[in-house]
Amino acid sequence: MPQTREQWHNRASFIMAAIGSAVGLGNVWRFPYVAYTNGGGAFLIPYFVALFTAGIPMLILEMGLGQRMQTGAPLSFGSIRPRLQWFGWWAAGLSAGIVIYYCTILAWSWVYLYHSLGLAWGSQPETFFEQEVLHKSSGPGEIGWPVPSLVVGMALTWLAIYLILRKGVRSVSKVVMITVPLPMVLLAILLVRGLTLPGAMDGIRYYLTPDFGKLGDPEIWLRAYGQIFFSLSLASGVMIGYGSYLGKKAEITNSALITGLANCGTSFFAGFVVFSMLGYLAQVQGLSVEDVTQSGTGLAFVAFPTAISQLPALNALFGVVFFITLLTLGIDSAFALQEAFTTGFGDKWRISSEKLARVFVLVAFPVSLIFVTRAGYYWFDIVDKWICDFGLVVSGLIQCLIVGFLYPVHEFREYLNAESEVRLGHWWVWALRYVTPVVLTVILIGNLVQEFKTSYEGYPRWATTLGGWGTLLFWLVLGYVLWKRPAQQDEA
Repeated sequence: MPQTREQWHNRASFIMAAIGSAVGLGNVWRFPYVAYTNGGGAFLIPYFVALFTAGIPMLILEMGLGQRMQTGAPLSFGSIRPRLQWFGWWAAGLSAGIVIYYCTILAWSWVYLYHSLGLAWGSQPETFFEQEVLHKSSGPGEIGWPVPSLVVGMALTWLAIYLILRKGVRSVSKVVMITVPLPMVLLAILLVRGLTLPGAMDGIRYYLTPDFGKLGDPEIWLRAYGQIFFSLSLASGVMIGYGSYLGKKAEITNSALITGLANCGTSFFAGFVVFSMLGYLAQVQGLSVEDVTQSGTGLAFVAFPTAISQLPALNALFGVVFFITLLTLGIDSAFALQEAFTTGFGDKWRISSEKLARVFVLVAFPVSLIFVTRAGYYWFDIVDKWICDFGLVVSGLIQCLIVGFLYPVHEFREYLNAESEVRLGHWWVWALRYVTPVVLTVILIGNLVQEFKTSYEGYPRWATTLGGWGTLLFWLVLGYVLWKRPAQQDEA
């Protein structure tokens, strides 16, 4: 382990970085749609229950473990049991896998930022997205060459990540003070514009109308836990790595509360932005809000550009604002995910931040080009599904069991309480030992049953086996190799 370790400039920069990692593209395009389709305003009840029974407890666990061990995920788990370093490398490897395909969305955003100046998508944004941006092929087997414009967008993304991470955590401390508040300001600008449009309140009502009858459906509660779990960057080593750069006397519990509430508040706020625009779009097109609502990429790259095109004035300006918002939301999550993986190398082999950033980018950039080929969208979709629905669920489950039963968790709670502004009760131990593991087990079983019942999105089995299970196996094998490789304490 290194003799000296970088630290955050101050507590504010740590919290900003943690919020930046948690708040990402999913807050804008996933939460509003999931909320509406699962009870509207009523979804907030299971959502906040999930936050306080799973999200906050796991945030405290990860931040606190990194801060106490002063190492990233691999060596933190290795300190509990030597063999568990393998698990730590696998968990951190999942974050590396995520950032490699996550950069694809940023590449799309760069292309759209350029085209928003002339509203190039015109009256057919769906066709523009699939044919002019993605150059989408007929299936995952028809790969083709990388799309030049997307390669440029991908290169800009990786360059930005390298420039941010090459100076280590102190550089990140400065960057997040700009990149975290900026998208909040931009979202506020979009909301003000959206609320002034005719039909906006129809969209807001569509978003918030509660359907309390759905609260009796167990699926709604599982969706709430899933949304909390994935939106907080849990189980991928991110918060353990960030926590490791805190001083030994740093406060953890209240920082985790602030991070969790900021993430959820941003999601809720973004819903007003999205649905005010969709309400306007519905009125212009003579449709119901339900008919124009789309999830995932369709919301950000089809429905929103359509609404922007039909604004009565300053269309290009608001197009630029929207895609800059996506870029600033995404870049914080992207460099946090890379840092979660490369921190382990710095801990074990004393490799400098600049070298780690350079080597990772030089390796990851060529690999990421598979996601900007003509079949890139399909491979992006498959890898994302398997890492999130299987990899992170298993990682979170194992993590809770390790800390809950193999680590002196009651003593750990007292360690956290010694410096905490908010004292942890026994509920925290119960959440880690029982509540979160049970929920994650149910989610995992449901995902497995669904996958073996029918192939995801009708993709051929060879593609889901290679891109899905193959990706998880790759990081498992690499984690084993990294665990077995001896530490080189004398390496500079």
